[in-house]
Amino acid sequence: MASTTEHVLPERQKKELQKAILDFMHTQGYTESLAVFAKETGNEGFVADPKDRHHNLLPKKWTSVIRLQKKIMELESKMSKLQEEIRSGAIRRPAKTNEWLPRPPARTQLTQHRAPVTRVRFHPQYPVLATASEDMTVKLWDAESGDFERTLKGHTKAVQDLAFDAKGAVLVTCSADLTLRVWDIADDYKCVRTLHGHDHCVSAVCFLGADKIVSASRDKTVKIWELSTGYCIKTLTGHAEWVRYVAASEDAKLLCTASNDQSVRVWDAGSGECKMDMRGHENVVEIARFAPVSAYVCLRKLAGLPPVKATHAPAAAAVNGTSGTANGVPPNPANAPGLFVMSAARDKTLRLWDSTSGQLLHTFVGHDDWVRDFVFHPSGKVMISVSDDKTMRIWDLATGRCAKTIESASHFVTCVDFSVVSPLVATGSVNTEVSLWECR
Repeated sequence: MASTTEHVLPERQKKELQKAILDFMHTQGYTESLAVFAKETGNEGFVADPKDRHHNLLPKKWTSVIRLQKKIMELESKMSKLQEEIRSGAIRRPAKTNEWLPRPPARTQLTQHRAPVTRVRFHPQYPVLATASEDMTVKLWDAESGDFERTLKGHTKAVQDLAFDAKGAVLVTCSADLTLRVWDIADDYKCVRTLHGHDHCVSAVCFLGADKIVSASRDKTVKIWELSTGYCIKTLTGHAEWVRYVAASEDAKLLCTASNDQSVRVWDAGSGECKMDMRGHENVVEIARFAPVSAYVCLRKLAGLPPVKATHAPAAAAVNGTSGTANGVPPNPANAPGLFVMSAARDKTLRLWDSTSGQLLHTFVGHDDWVRDFVFHPSGKVMISVSDDKTMRIWDLATGRCAKTIESASHFVTCVDFSVVSPLVATGSVNTEVSLWECR
């Protein structure tokens, strides 16, 4: 039995378990057992310390296991009921995902943060929501139940942004403390690396493919980092003021940035060259993102561009790192990732740009205050934006019209995200709350 346990636990985890047991024995007054166990495990020099991370760890883990077991039983029961309802025909899902839109009122209010919420992000594989806040923490939630899971601490100033990698194995955060932190999700969200290099507040972070991280900063630069080593391998300069946001195209070949200098820029991720400088906003640009290929049909219709004959979309091939042909069909340049950029600004508008010509294609007008964030619906037919006017607006991408306005919070709404795992939208607010909206 001893050899089996030895095989199950890596050496580092085995040592941590031993120290947790020793701490538990100390707190319970089992002095004789503690002395024997310390000698047998080679921990004779162990001294219990209330400030040590092993202090009270065993009771915490034990209660967590009980709580998780209870949750598993509840989920198994819920799954059995849902399967029975599906078999009986009691549940009817909408035939198309474009019918899945957030409906008021909010299903759940998450209220653990103590300062304004700066970013919300759903895990790409599991029903998990991560939220960042000016309270210097990142919090993780069960997106389906709304249950609070854990807090990630380490940053010493406001956490400005966070991003999961495509596989959901790594979480990266950035902060006004000038650093980025890399958290290993598989290793209990342990912070495995801290990246230093920026000279001012780090405003935004995203993944560039599977092995690179990109950050934007108030020091007017964009930096590309190697995930495996934490080394900064490239610094992009060109913006005249604070770079508020950075996002990568689906094929990881392009970057787009938003800045206080009222411009949106497109960059070649490989060379670091600025390919386009797009101007038209009349105030600080809060955010810019490439439109997904799935939205191209609607965006071309909106911009009055001729439709493109359907072919195999090259985005999947690009994401998988292949080139040339996809399934024997040459990639269609008209469906290449990164052709359109959407931006949102403090001039109360969202704007659609042609990233290759720099032409402004459409201006979305409707919000009554700064537009803080937006997200494209997975169907490619709808966009959801949030604003300091306290609303969430749903836009029809084919017509450019606001199809619905939802009163979202009692204060400025700062961020929004759409889950690709379950039909949920999350919004965060200056009022410190996160709202979960069910889509149906």
